[in-house]
Amino acid sequence: MANTHTATEPLDKFDRAILELVQRDNTTALRLIAEQVNLSTAAVQRRIKRMEEKGIITGNVAIVDPTAVGRPITIIVEVMTERTSLDELEKMKAHFAVPEVQQCYYVTGEVDFVLVLTVASMQEYQALARRLFAENANVTWFKTIVALDRVKVGLEVPSVPA
Repeated sequence: MANTHTATEPLDKFDRAILELVQRDNTTALRLIAEQVNLSTAAVQRRIKRMEEKGIITGNVAIVDPTAVGRPITIIVEVMTERTSLDELEKMKAHFAVPEVQQCYYVTGEVDFVLVLTVASMQEYQALARRLFAENANVTWFKTIVALDRVKVGLEVPSVPA
C-alpha cells in the first residue's frame, strides 16, 4: 500500500480511538470497536478501510514469541558502509531484506544501518554475519550487541490528540 496520508488530512478523535483499539488487537470484532468509540459498525468499517487505503494502517499481523518458535536470541547490529550513494543504499536495503532481520533502519550518526535480528543459535548468527556483513564489500565494519532480555517489544504508535 502506498503511503498517501498527508498532514492536510488529520485523523479525528474517532480514527485515533479506532487505531488505538486495532493496534492492541486487530481481531476485535467491528461491533465491539463500534460500541467503544460510539459509532456504527458500518462507520468503523469505512474508517478502517479508508485508513488502509491511505496507508495509515499498513498491515495486519500476528505477533509471534521468537522463543516459542526456536529463535530465542535477539541481536542488534550496527553497520557502517563504505559507500552511501543512492544506488548503494538501495542495494544494502535489499541485501538486508532477509527473514532473520526483523527490523532494519537506515540511520544518522556514527553508523549507517541498525538491524534487529532473531536467530536460533550463535552458530546461526555467525553464518548470517558472514553472509550479510563480512562477505559484503560495502560493509566497512559491524558491531554486534546480544540482547540479554526482551524488556519491551512492540510496534504500537501512541495516540496523539487531534
